[in-house]
Amino acid sequence: MGTHTRAQRKKAPRRGRRRILPCRTRRRILDYPRSGRSGVRRWLPSWRQWLGSLAFLVTAVGTLFGCVYASVDIPDENAAARREANVYYWADGTQMVSTGEVDRQNVELDQIAPSAVHAVIAAENASFYRDSGVSPKGLLRAGVNMVRGQETQGGSTITQQYVKNTYLSQDQTVTRKVKEFVIALKVDRKKSKDEILEGYLNTSWFGRGANGIEAAAHAYYGIPARKLNPSQGAFLAAMLKGAELYDPSGGPGNRERARGRWSWILDRQVDVGLMTEKERAKYRTFPEPRKQSRSTSLGGQTGYLVDVANRYLRQHIGLTDKDLSAGGYRIHTTFQRTKVHRLERAVRQVLDRDIDAKKRAADKGVQVGAASVRPSDGALLALYGGPDATTHFTNNADTSGVPAGSAFKPFVLAAALQHGVSQRGPTIADVGFHAARGVRMPITADSAYAPDGTLSILAGTPDPDHPTLGTALTTGGNATYVRLGKEVGREKVRDTAVGAGLLRQSMARLEPTFSIGTSTPSAIRMATAYGTFANKGVRHDPYSVTKVVKDGAELEGLDEPVSRRALDPQVAHEVTRALRSGGKHAGVDVAAGRTGDQDRLRSAWFAGYTEDMSTAVTMFRVRAGEPQLLPMSGVGGAKSGRGNVFPPRIWNAYARP
Repeated sequence: MGTHTRAQRKKAPRRGRRRILPCRTRRRILDYPRSGRSGVRRWLPSWRQWLGSLAFLVTAVGTLFGCVYASVDIPDENAAARREANVYYWADGTQMVSTGEVDRQNVELDQIAPSAVHAVIAAENASFYRDSGVSPKGLLRAGVNMVRGQETQGGSTITQQYVKNTYLSQDQTVTRKVKEFVIALKVDRKKSKDEILEGYLNTSWFGRGANGIEAAAHAYYGIPARKLNPSQGAFLAAMLKGAELYDPSGGPGNRERARGRWSWILDRQVDVGLMTEKERAKYRTFPEPRKQSRSTSLGGQTGYLVDVANRYLRQHIGLTDKDLSAGGYRIHTTFQRTKVHRLERAVRQVLDRDIDAKKRAADKGVQVGAASVRPSDGALLALYGGPDATTHFTNNADTSGVPAGSAFKPFVLAAALQHGVSQRGPTIADVGFHAARGVRMPITADSAYAPDGTLSILAGTPDPDHPTLGTALTTGGNATYVRLGKEVGREKVRDTAVGAGLLRQSMARLEPTFSIGTSTPSAIRMATAYGTFANKGVRHDPYSVTKVVKDGAELEGLDEPVSRRALDPQVAHEVTRALRSGGKHAGVDVAAGRTGDQDRLRSAWFAGYTEDMSTAVTMFRVRAGEPQLLPMSGVGGAKSGRGNVFPPRIWNAYARP
């Protein structure tokens, strides 16, 4: 052992002893709380831990967003966003009414006043044309509000609001907000900014039942969106903030809020470069909207007008009720606003003054129907269908079932003139031209049945018991026309009336009383047929729609109204001459037929025409829920006879200049 060197002894293990190794501590993956630190520093993360945590968070959020972005597709448009109203227009192109569950009329961006578009952009999203369609701050605010238990909405861009209106529900949840954010990004890449803006303006809620700026422009100002001035456009932009708080019809508080936001929006346009200060200075007066009224109301006469227009569309271009219920049709009618209102006012004026159901039992259940037609082309200009389409559902202007009475006699005279019933000729002394007594000649309105039963032109003054054909039109003479109808042939009378414009299904049985008005035409058809006399014997079928537009394209099938020659011009002229002998009405030289005291039918009529307008008015009585007509005796008092005085009064009040 002594021979070992010192180095050898150091390396050689000592026998009989266990080697003790130093203790090593295992290193933790996350050194937190931090080792080797004490007190507060032990719980403060290091900068590496801060940086690592941030990197992990960013990676996790990015991965999550990528998964969400990949999994969320642009859905189909919701049904509410596609649904539109049907819009009906007066003859002058102004809106009459919009109908349907949703009051919306989608328009293209170039059909909206640019100043209104600028107002919306300035108020809602000034960076619209520069941003990516989303607001990260808005999404973050939604999350914070959810944690606080508040509403999640706020800070959305125009694109996000468009996505919410078009593709999603209105639920206020973070889930919906995230979907809105993701879909907005995709929509912004797929659609142009103008397409998005157009969609937003067509789907936004403006109050007063109006979805979209076109409906709003009509609801608040009665004009289309293309005619909005900058002041009106700023007001409508204010409604996007919440019409329940800003619509002036809601009270003084609403008006003050609306005025303040309207002014701010105009100033905001200047700030963002969408309006000059000079232009802004022009609009200092608050643009008061009209009083609130639902543009979808079918009350008054509007419902009757819509009903007639819809019926015309069903008959002529095959649109069904199902088609119309889908909405989106722009229907241009022939109805003239001023004439419709004037006719309604005339009816109510006479009824309010002369009919009193509380005092007279005979006045209970009195109804009026009336219609005006333009003879030159058959356009329906006005009608009165009843007191209110929402309470009285039958359209009195378009209802068959009311006997025409003596107002039917002109068709008997026309048939006799057209088909050549002859008479005994006059002497030279009688009329001053070469004709010998006993010569058979065509009749005229001056012809009369002589006591011997022959049809003649009588010399001198006609016998009151034997009136001329012209006199018998307006003052009685039922027996005269019963005889004339038999002589010409009741079939020919019927065909003449149908040819002039009455409907064959409204014709009564060909009994002796047929010629004195047992047939039951509607007021519309009676006005049409009298219009044939006014139009020199040429009949134009009545029409109520001139154009229908759907999705920007005009529908085909609305051909020119049917017209045909129904009577010789000389015949129409002679009938007009005979009717005109009844006198002038309301200062207007008018040819008119009416029911008279000899009529025992349960109705009263007056139909008259000028060159420009043919109007028929009927009055009758019914009991609610029963189809039978009630007697007209005593209606309006003893002096009114069978109510025959009232249709002429209505006509006069309507035709008065």
